Order: sequence, then structure tokens, then C-alpha cells
Amino acid sequence: MNVSIESSWKAVLQTEFEQPYFAELTNVIKADKAAGHVIYPPGALIFNAFAQTPWHNLRVVLLGQDPYPRAGHAHGLSFSVPRNIRVVAPHSLINVFKELQTDVGIAQPAHGCLESWAAQGVLLLNAALTLRADDKEAHKKIGWQRFTDAVIKKISDEKQGIVFLLWGNYAKAKKSLINTQKHYVLEAPHPSPLAGNAFLGCRHFSKTNEFLQQQNLPPIDWTIK
Repeated sequence: MNVSIESSWKAVLQTEFEQPYFAELTNVIKADKAAGHVIYPPGALIFNAFAQTPWHNLRVVLLGQDPYPRAGHAHGLSFSVPRNIRVVAPHSLINVFKELQTDVGIAQPAHGCLESWAAQGVLLLNAALTLRADDKEAHKKIGWQRFTDAVIKKISDEKQGIVFLLWGNYAKAKKSLINTQKHYVLEAPHPSPLAGNAFLGCRHFSKTNEFLQQQNLPPIDWTIK
């Protein structure tokens, strides 16, 4: 597994990389690849969320659960797909774009790549950073939860005024890691249609910008570029 990570995050998370559980996690992924299992996303993109949003740029955390299971969709950013993927799937992303249009008036884009958000300080973090194509549950308990919980806790402890977007029950369970006296937490049902489209109407995009502007910070341009 390629464990190279953006330099500012490497400094912040060095103690986690040195923990025995992280070496075990790495060994599991290496063994799976050696056995011929397909892992999503590709190794070079496992830490893409950190590469796209350095520590010093961080303003918003958008927490997902795990990578997309379809070939070519996962590229290390929660809810995002590469530019060459047409926005007909995944359905969760379609609902995100529906809310984007009703909340802040941005029409559905031609692609679903959210790198323009990441570049402005939106950390698109999945709780599990890898998924095995032939067994979606295989990597859920190998240590990623411990690692990403540590990431969330580190952000909560060392940053101030971060907006955390928790969509769905899984993400909402991470609220206990966040100091709500220092940060702004927005919760909503998951964007998946399986949640009955209850996500629609949450207005999290405009609410995020309202909070940032209250701190005299520039708003996020949610346009998909």
C-alpha cells in the first residue's frame, strides 16, 4: 500500500502512523493485493482527501462512510467521483446536487468531481479509506475506523471553528469526537434515496457559509468546476 501522505498531515498524524494497528492495517491491504483482490481506490489515491486539502487549508469536514464499490468511481474523496464519470450514479451524489441547486442555486454539473470543494478547505473524508471489491465489509474492521476517528479528534482538538457535515446515522455517531463548543456541527439524513430523500431541504451549503462568514472567513464557492 502506498502510505505517502501530504506533508502537513504527515506531521500532524505521525503518531498514528507509528502505532502497531496502522502497521497491521497496511499489512492486511498488502496481503489482499498480493492475493489478487481488487482494492478501491487505487493505492496512490487512498490518502487523496489529505492531498487535496492540506491541514492549514481546512475549514469544513464532510464525512462519508467508505469508498464507492463500483470500478472507476472511488478516488479517495467522500461522495466524489472522477471527472470522467457521468452524474447518473451514484444516487447519493445526485441528491447532493439536487440540494445544492435548491439551497444555493447551483445547477447540476456535468461531472461529479468535488476537487474544487477540497481545494477550498473541504476535507472529503471517508471513515474507511479502502474497500475490497469482492467483499464490501472486509476492510471495515481492519483499523481505518481508529485512524479516521483520530483524524476527527485531532481536528477537533487543534483547530477552531471548523464546520462538520454529518450526513446519515453513521456520520452522526462521530459527533461524540467533536468539541461542539469550538466547532459547528450540522446533521442531516444520508443523501441516499434509501433514506427516503429526507436529506433534501437540509440547507447545509448555505448554513456552512453563514457560519464561516460569521467568523469573518470567506464562504465556500460550491460550484462544481
